[in-house]
Amino acid sequence: MNTANDFELKQRKYMPVFPKASGKPTIYIEGYPYEDDEPMPAGEFHGMQMHSLFDQFLRYFQAHPHIHVGMDNFIYYREGDIRKVVAPDVYVVLGAAKLPLRRSFYTWAEGTVPTAVFEFLSDTTASEDRHEKVEVYLRDMGVAEYFIHQPDMNRPIEFQGWRRDALGDIVEIEEEADDGLFSASLNLYFRWEVHEAWELRLLRPYLPDGTAITTSMEEHHLRVAAEELATAEAERRQAAEGRAREEAERRQAIEAELERLRTQLANSENEANEHT
Repeated sequence: MNTANDFELKQRKYMPVFPKASGKPTIYIEGYPYEDDEPMPAGEFHGMQMHSLFDQFLRYFQAHPHIHVGMDNFIYYREGDIRKVVAPDVYVVLGAAKLPLRRSFYTWAEGTVPTAVFEFLSDTTASEDRHEKVEVYLRDMGVAEYFIHQPDMNRPIEFQGWRRDALGDIVEIEEEADDGLFSASLNLYFRWEVHEAWELRLLRPYLPDGTAITTSMEEHHLRVAAEELATAEAERRQAAEGRAREEAERRQAIEAELERLRTQLANSENEANEHT
């Protein structure tokens, strides 16, 4: 993304088209817990990946008022049954109002379910993420797409996705040539790359034209680099202009000195002619 205008143009071009949810945003419904009794912290590999993708989604979807992005909060998907609950690492709901922030997401109140769900494998949840949750998300809840990814470089590579086809069957999303996966519902392409500083496999979203969606921190670094480049360019331009002024002044001084010498020589010649 070369400029902010380029980014905005691409947002409009590639933003998915979807209907507005039939319900209304609901912050909290009494009787549905929104916190674990004993919350378990995620590992740093898992946590860094969650926050990175969540930040990228927030940045990309910020311009649309009816795209809700959630992270690690409860989703209740059957009214009256508090056992029908999941807490995906990151999810996107097309059609649901972006604000207000929710304590939990209630599908019957909002009138829609998450469009795409992302789980990042950890030792305690990996088996469930690979198997049971495929059925829960895609069949029980009606999610359009479900993805899992292993960010820990000390574990084998795993990046898979599933979707429901036109008949309602669960099918695996086919890999692209570079082992990436395309999300038809979000109109985004995903592939992982090694983040050298963090030493993890970082899943990143891309626009269909291959443009990477940056995090807020990456965007800040790009903006700082652009400002530093602009400052350096301005300083070079000022230095060049200064050198040009000095050269012009030097030429003027030389021309003035030449003119003085010509005048002096002419006067000397006139005086000599007068004496002859």
